Amino acid sequence: MPPSCLNEVSQVCLHGCCPNPLLNLPTQEKTISKPRSSSSACRRDFATKTTSSIFPNTKFTNHESLPSLQESFLEFVKAYPQYSATDQIDQIRAQEYYHLSLSDHTCLDYIGIGLFSYSQLQNQDSSRDQVASSSYPPLPPSPPLKSDFPFFSISLKTGNLKMQLLHGGRESEFESAMKKRIMGFLNISENDYCMVFTANRTSAFKLLAEAYPFQSNQKLLTVYDYQSEAVEAMTNCSEKKGARIMSAEFSWPRLRIQSAKLRKMVESKKKKKKRGLFVFPLHSRITGARYPYLWMSIAQENGWHILIDACALGPKDMDSFGLSLFRPDFLICSFYKVFGENPSGFGCLFVKKSTIPILEATTSAGIVNIVPAKKLFQLGDESSGTDTELEQASKAGLRGDDLASSSSFSGHLQIRLEHELSGELKGLEDSEIRESEKPADLIKLGNAESSRNGRQEFECRCLDQVDSSGLILISNRARYLINWLVSSLMKLEHPNTEGIPLVRIYGPKIKFERGPALAFNIFDWKGEKVEPVLVQKLADRSNISLSYGFLHNIWFADKYAEEKERILEVRGNGSTKIVKNKSKDKADQGITVVTAALGFLANFRDTYKLWAFVAQFLDADFVEKERWRYTALNQKTVEV
Repeated sequence: MPPSCLNEVSQVCLHGCCPNPLLNLPTQEKTISKPRSSSSACRRDFATKTTSSIFPNTKFTNHESLPSLQESFLEFVKAYPQYSATDQIDQIRAQEYYHLSLSDHTCLDYIGIGLFSYSQLQNQDSSRDQVASSSYPPLPPSPPLKSDFPFFSISLKTGNLKMQLLHGGRESEFESAMKKRIMGFLNISENDYCMVFTANRTSAFKLLAEAYPFQSNQKLLTVYDYQSEAVEAMTNCSEKKGARIMSAEFSWPRLRIQSAKLRKMVESKKKKKKRGLFVFPLHSRITGARYPYLWMSIAQENGWHILIDACALGPKDMDSFGLSLFRPDFLICSFYKVFGENPSGFGCLFVKKSTIPILEATTSAGIVNIVPAKKLFQLGDESSGTDTELEQASKAGLRGDDLASSSSFSGHLQIRLEHELSGELKGLEDSEIRESEKPADLIKLGNAESSRNGRQEFECRCLDQVDSSGLILISNRARYLINWLVSSLMKLEHPNTEGIPLVRIYGPKIKFERGPALAFNIFDWKGEKVEPVLVQKLADRSNISLSYGFLHNIWFADKYAEEKERILEVRGNGSTKIVKNKSKDKADQGITVVTAALGFLANFRDTYKLWAFVAQFLDADFVEKERWRYTALNQKTVEV
C-alpha cells in the first residue's frame, strides 16, 4: 500500500489517536500496546459522547414532538463539531448530484462504488426522456451538453476463466482504460493481480466456484451474518463439486462472530496444507459489523485460500485494507454507474497471479466485456430481476448470453441494451446493490463517445470525487451520521407502555468502528413486528428507498432459548413463519430485517428523514391511515 494511504489511515479517528485495522495483526501487538490503549479510550469516549450528546435523557413517544430538522442539525453539529469539515461532500452533492435535492429522494439502498456523477449523465444525453411515476415526478430539463461522457454497455462472453486470466482476451482500449482506472482506485497492482469484469457480484462468486479445485481443497468456509444470493450461488456450485460447506455463526444478541467455533473450523491439528476456500467479507453489508482482519491471517497460516468480499466496503476503505500485507488469493467488488439514478454496472473478480495455476480450466458464463455502446434499443417487458431468475431462465432454455435484470433500486431509470453478440441480451443486472425484490425499474445504458484522434478518454468523476475527498473525511462523515441515526432511533418509545421501544437494532449499535449500514425492525405497541416488506413499501411512498434482508447463522446461548423460539423465523417461498425449533429448518432460520446503507453522498437530511419516517409508527393507526389514504387517492393499496 502506498505510504500516503497508510498515513491517512492512521488519522481516521476524529482525534487522530486510533489505529487502523491492520493493527489487529498479532505480530504488531507488542510494539503498539500503548497506542492501542490510547485508541481504546478514544473509541470509548466517542461512544460515551454520542450517548450523552444526542437527545440526552429524552424519549420520544409522539412523532409530532420530534425536534425540527434545523434544531436536530444544530444539536448534531454540537455533538460532532468536525462534521463541518466534511462540507466538501455537500458541495459535490449539490453540484454533481442535484437530482437528489430536486426529487427530494433519499437513497439508502445502494451498495458498491459509483463510477460517474449525475451531472455527467445529463451532459452526455441532455435530451434523454425522463421516466415518471406516481412516486417520482419528472426532473427539470437537463442542462446543455458540456463534455464527453463514456457510458458503456456490457456484452457477455462464455469463456474459460483460467485462460482469460493467463492470456487475456480481446480487450478494447476503452476496457483497458477502465480496468487501469479501477485497479488504481483500489490500490491493486497489475504486477500481482489479474482481473476480469463480470456481469454482477453473483456472477463473480459463481465463476470462482466453478473454477476452484474443490476436489483437492474440499472445504468452503463463509463468514456471513445474512443471506446472500451470491454466496448461495457459490455454495450450490461448490456442493455439486463435492465441497464440504461450513459457515461461521454469530452470537445473539450482539451478532459477534462466535470466535471459538470459527477458530475450530479454520485451524487444524493435522498438518495438511490444502484446506479449501475461506470467504471473508471485511464487514457485514446488512448490520454494519466490522470483522477483525486477524481471521485472514489465521486462515492463511492454516493453508486456506482467501477470498475477500469487498462489495460492502466504503468507497475508500481499500486504502486501509493493507492488500500488500494480506495478499488474498481472490477479491471481488462491484461498481454501479450513477448514485440515485442508474444502478447498472458490473462486478470485478481479482485473482492473484501466483494462485491462477491452481484453478481448473472450465468454460463458464458470467465474464463480460465493457464496450462502447453502438446500438441501443428499448426493452419493453418487465422482470423482477434477481440472480435466481437468471439461473431459472437458463434452465428454461434461454441462450447463455441472457442475463436477468435486477431492478430493486432508487431513481428514474431507463433500460437500453446493446445487440452486441449473436445472441440478444435480455437484460443486465447491476452489481447486486440490493437483494430484495420490487417491481421492475428500468435501467439506462448510455453510449461511450470516442474522443479526438480516435482514442478513448473518459472521466470517472465519482471515483475522482472520492479520491479527492479521501479516507479520513469520508469515514468520519459516515461515522457521525450512522451513530446519530442509531442513537436517535433508540430514543423512540411507544406511549402509555412500560418503555416498549419502537425500534430494535441488530448487530452493533453506537460504536466508533461500525460500518455505515444498519439492520433494524419496527415493533407496534403490542410488541409485534411490522413486516419489513411493508416498512419498505411505506418508505417508498415517502420517497425513501430502503431494502430488507435476512439475518441467519445466529447462535443462541441457553439463556436465550425462550427468546430464540419467539424471534426466529423460517424463510421460504417469500414468506416467514415462526420456528418450532426443528433441526431440519436450521439452514433457513433467521430474522427478516429492514436495512439502510449510507453512501458517501449521504447527508444529515437523509438520516433525519429516515428517523422522522420511522417515528410515524408511534401512531398506532399509522399503517391503517396510510392504507386508506392511498386507496382514497385511487392508488395501489399497501397490503397489510
